[in-house]
Amino acid sequence: MTNSPVPAPAAPSGDVVIRTIAMPAVANANGDIFGGWLVSQMDLGGAILARSTALSRVTTVAIDALTFNNPVSVGDTISCYAQLIRIGRTSMRISVEAWVHHFLTNSEQRVTAGMFTYVAIDAAGKPHPVKR
Repeated sequence: MTNSPVPAPAAPSGDVVIRTIAMPAVANANGDIFGGWLVSQMDLGGAILARSTALSRVTTVAIDALTFNNPVSVGDTISCYAQLIRIGRTSMRISVEAWVHHFLTNSEQRVTAGMFTYVAIDAAGKPHPVKR
């Protein structure tokens, strides 16, 4: 029995939370964007949704596994889409997808996706219940 690859989604899930252009400062010598930079953009985008949900400061406590499916090149536009999946007492699970728009070919594809967990925190940095 062989495992067939899961087909890439045709369209993003969730709402656009951040959009930026990949610049040379975040690329390696081949012009490929560093994965860590992309994850940081996803984390920022997910935090925007978490903060507006919790109506307070939030902190990232977990990121489920990410697999990078497609490269990102200098000049590509990156869009992060986020969707609230679950609200716990103090935490929120948010699905975040990163999509790339290749400027030269005018094509779009998903680069990676992951589940991010954020916790609502007070001014002292202590967890508190998510406002509902």
